[in-house]
Amino acid sequence: MRKAKPKKRVVLPDPVFHDVKVTKFVNHLMFDGKKNTAFTIFYNALETVKSKMPNEEKTALEIWKKALENVTPQVEVKSRRVGGATFQVPTEIRADRKESISMKNLIIFARKRGGKTMADKLAAEIVDAFNDQGGAYKRKEDMHRMAEANRAFAHFRF
Repeated sequence: MRKAKPKKRVVLPDPVFHDVKVTKFVNHLMFDGKKNTAFTIFYNALETVKSKMPNEEKTALEIWKKALENVTPQVEVKSRRVGGATFQVPTEIRADRKESISMKNLIIFARKRGGKTMADKLAAEIVDAFNDQGGAYKRKEDMHRMAEANRAFAHFRF
């Protein structure tokens, strides 16, 4: 948009945990407007996480939040064209974009996994992310590595 900034949409908290972050995650998880199905998948995944990690003193929701935190990137590289050459310029990420990227990565890599149901795949990815493993965590590490490798071009930041 050229003129006014778009208004931020209000996201309502979810019915079980009363947490806005959960609703945002479910919105990313949802296909074809099937929000109830997405909520069912998410809650089943959290139950599976709890059963997989019985000796953990944290609740399933805390495990999920810690997993999200572990796959949240701090910097990313953006292409910047300077005098005919394209440089990969490392930039810090805004807080809302960090959250969005981490949720999307967790869901993308859960979908790529092998497993019976989406709830099982999501639960496995959450457990891996909690333990600093898995595809989503590797994606974050790759982003950080790219930014570190291109640190010399940081002065092109915009």
